[in-house]
Amino acid sequence: MIRNFKRTAAIAGIVAVSSATLVACGDSNDTETTTKSETAVETSKSTETVAATTEAAAGSYELSGNKGELKGEGSSAQKNAVDYFAQQYAAKVNGASLAYTASGSGDGVKNFIANQAAFAGSDSPLKDEEIEPAKNRCGGNEAWHLPFVIGPVAIAYNLDGVDNLVVTPELLAKIFRGEITKWNDPAVAEVNKDAKLPDQDIHVVYRSDSSGTSDNFQKFLAASTKGDWDASSGKQFPGVVGEGADKSTGVANAVQTIPGSITYVELGNAQQNGLGIAQLDLGNGPVELNPDTVGKALDNLTFKTEGHNMVVDSTKLYEQNAAGTYPLVLTTYEIVCSAGYDDQVRGQVKDFLNVSLDSQDDTLAQLGYIPVKGKLAQQLREAIDAIA
Repeated sequence: MIRNFKRTAAIAGIVAVSSATLVACGDSNDTETTTKSETAVETSKSTETVAATTEAAAGSYELSGNKGELKGEGSSAQKNAVDYFAQQYAAKVNGASLAYTASGSGDGVKNFIANQAAFAGSDSPLKDEEIEPAKNRCGGNEAWHLPFVIGPVAIAYNLDGVDNLVVTPELLAKIFRGEITKWNDPAVAEVNKDAKLPDQDIHVVYRSDSSGTSDNFQKFLAASTKGDWDASSGKQFPGVVGEGADKSTGVANAVQTIPGSITYVELGNAQQNGLGIAQLDLGNGPVELNPDTVGKALDNLTFKTEGHNMVVDSTKLYEQNAAGTYPLVLTTYEIVCSAGYDDQVRGQVKDFLNVSLDSQDDTLAQLGYIPVKGKLAQQLREAIDAIA
């Protein structure tokens, strides 16, 4: 299979903290009921509370050192990343801990607005009707979207003897509509000249539940094929052909057990199941999914909003086709108050976010995420600093 990110013993310690493996962002704002899996990470340290100025690649910052439990809630797509951030936060701020409930984006936003959580993790920005209530929760101040956790979506497959599958957006649209049904179809063979494609049925697996991953995969197909995909079904995949499975764990497990199958799923789930990861050809040659190719796409992010409120323009993201760029990326947010916290919570929120930004490293990549670097990291540091 195509190269996976190297895993080390560090993963075992991180995953042990998690109560579940990385799952899809299917717990969307449209989903009201989701099984809650709460993680409270608390580590006692003998060192003194950190309050000195710290230098980091994205700029300097000062930790408040505020102790106590910080509450966050929301996206399950972020869970393994947040678990790792929480470990680092507890290690750097003596007496501080994070309790993050991976209840899904919808519940996270709802409880953030209800002042039951200091921040919400969400795979989608606030809906229009949620903006004003969020502002009220923040004491009349704007709620900001900070894209902290980057989860690339892999085109994952199970095809014996084919280690370097290449797909185009046009091929994907036809496969997931059921117009191409054989792996040795001439259209597939045209972009895989060196592969020995079998005379085997293509078995499509898609998300059966309401999913931010489905929403973004469809938006990618619509943008990259110049409209040759109807993305109007949003978070609910149309399921014209193949079979559905629940959550990212479900689709990844299905592909692992069904020869000739293909799906779209978060990178971490594809890696955990040992699946093949296809390269994308957007018109300028095959592109492998790795931190460098995703990083190029992130360097060109544009936002629908202004200032420190960073709602990603997903259409422009998915239209990118420059050589060496992999734009099929899910940007998940920490939704926070720009102002309006009391002194205690403000210090905790800023400490957690600053430490999380410092923790965008190789260990995070081993969990299937893409570390935030460069321009985006600098923008996030400036936003954290501006929380009043």
